[in-house]
Amino acid sequence: MFDKKKESTMGVKSDSTTLISKSTDIVGDVNFSGSLEVEGRIRGNIVGNSEADSFVRIMQTGSIDGNVRAAVVVINGRVSGNVTSIKSVQLAEKAVVEGDLHYNLMEIAKGARVNGQLVHSADAVGTVKIKGNPVVKPVDKT
Repeated sequence: MFDKKKESTMGVKSDSTTLISKSTDIVGDVNFSGSLEVEGRIRGNIVGNSEADSFVRIMQTGSIDGNVRAAVVVINGRVSGNVTSIKSVQLAEKAVVEGDLHYNLMEIAKGARVNGQLVHSADAVGTVKIKGNPVVKPVDKT
């Protein structure tokens, strides 16, 4: 289901790859171009600068406390925040997402967990695109 050849860049052109290693703990937002592989911890949002050509992979040891937005998102670690992808989201067997998933195409492996809403959109980023000062509306949980 998640073979290396298929998963490599998922059709996203990537001139560069950034690795956040297991022993790295980042506090603050991460804006990137190309590919981002997370084995460590990020306490902040992850945003692909070129949304059409950005690829994020959160490895089994990876942990994100914030929102993730990129063209392609592959998760096998933990995300506490919303995930938005305009191309595809893959949740591997160890994935845990505590937040809403905005997606165009999605693949979920047996064992993956999502505690939030699944929101399908042909242009998922278009539904939550933020320009200028973001306006965040609270979700009524009653």
